[in-house]
Amino acid sequence: MNRFDQQLSTHGLNLRRGKLRTLQINVGRKCNQTCRHCHVDASPWRTEMISDEDALRVGEWITEHRPETVDITGGAPELSEHFRYFVETAKAAGSHVMDRNNLTIIETGAFSWLPEYLAKHEVEVVASLPCYIGENVDSQRGDGVFAKSISALKKLNAQGYGTNPKLPLSLVFNPLGTKLPPPQAELEADYKEELKARYGIVFSRLFTITNQPIARFAEDLREQGKFEEYVETLVQAFNPGTVDGLMCRSTVSIGWRGEVYDCDFNQMLNMQIRNGKPLYLWDITPEYLDDREILTGFHCLACTAGAGSSCTGATS
Repeated sequence: MNRFDQQLSTHGLNLRRGKLRTLQINVGRKCNQTCRHCHVDASPWRTEMISDEDALRVGEWITEHRPETVDITGGAPELSEHFRYFVETAKAAGSHVMDRNNLTIIETGAFSWLPEYLAKHEVEVVASLPCYIGENVDSQRGDGVFAKSISALKKLNAQGYGTNPKLPLSLVFNPLGTKLPPPQAELEADYKEELKARYGIVFSRLFTITNQPIARFAEDLREQGKFEEYVETLVQAFNPGTVDGLMCRSTVSIGWRGEVYDCDFNQMLNMQIRNGKPLYLWDITPEYLDDREILTGFHCLACTAGAGSSCTGATS
């Protein structure tokens, strides 16, 4: 029994899937950045990207099953040649579409069209901005990233993002180092005040996401001799009130080969959903996942620490 399951057992809880609402597509590992906290280990030199055949099969599944939300992520999802296909297929199916955007991609010449395109298709932009102070952002995401992010946010604002209800602009906060996120509502108020005052930027909401002790962040923790300390921090901060709102209860995550996982973090640990054999999106229906037991590991403690953490922020 892993340490997360021990916490569930101590509080008389179990973790099973509810109704599927969100299909999260990880189109691949290629990114124009190399962030220290990245649980995907994405970078410019990664080559794993979804194929033509698998993209088409995913699109056919979306058209048939019409999930409430299609959440497109990566890497930088826009680097996939199938990004627009997924956006337009999902919108045609009546799905709400989310683009996990790192902002700096907008500042590259090849992707300057993104703000207008995303606004035209009413895609929610979920943008990484781990702080409203430039030095903190650059220390986590690379030199010059903050300035590019501010420029990109202004371009999104110019399209109506953050003011038009049909164009939500959500920002994502990841803590620096081993700290847990502060209360989401309070931090959101600070972000709105500071970004408006300093740069004239507005946005819709803030998601606070706890750093996962896997991949690149776990390597950093081990190098600093802080891995066990961080895991113990997560154990001590376990909050049973977060369990019902965990993303794995209503989201299925698929990898760049179409393989199925309970969440994006399980995907990075190769914890694939199986039924005697590994399952792929085209092997299942939404109903197949109903009430299915969720695969867990010690890393799940990050999602239940403090106010909780999911792809859409705090869960309690």
